[in-house]
Amino acid sequence: MQNVEIRKFKKVLVANRGEIAIRVYRALNELGIQTVGIFSKEDKYALFRTKTDEAYMLNPEKGPLDAYLDIKNIIKIAKAKGVDAIHPGYGFLSENPEFVEACEKEGIAFIGPNVDVMYKMGDKISSKKMAIECNVPIIPGVDHA
Repeated sequence: MQNVEIRKFKKVLVANRGEIAIRVYRALNELGIQTVGIFSKEDKYALFRTKTDEAYMLNPEKGPLDAYLDIKNIIKIAKAKGVDAIHPGYGFLSENPEFVEACEKEGIAFIGPNVDVMYKMGDKISSKKMAIECNVPIIPGVDHA
């Protein structure tokens, strides 16, 4: 088992929207951590935008899906606003190893699996091999590419 670094965050950007963002904001608030939200132009009047300490619009020239998947712009906002970490919520960027790499490259903690686990779990064969190594019961089937 590898050593885990425990860091105290002061400010976390939540890279998600809606009820998921609200739940993460609430949890962070209860821990005394400042929150930063992002939103697309279509979500300008959405409730979740008002529940964060700070909210910043994503690229207004992009549609809602593309805006929330714009890794470079999200990292740019995070750096400009001095966040320690990014919480991806679920969907959007939560399963994207390139997003984890971008966070790591900029010295921003990603709240979730590390990049190696992301790549392994994103591939059916490697995730199956990983499960076998951990003695997790699996359904018999193909175990090679």
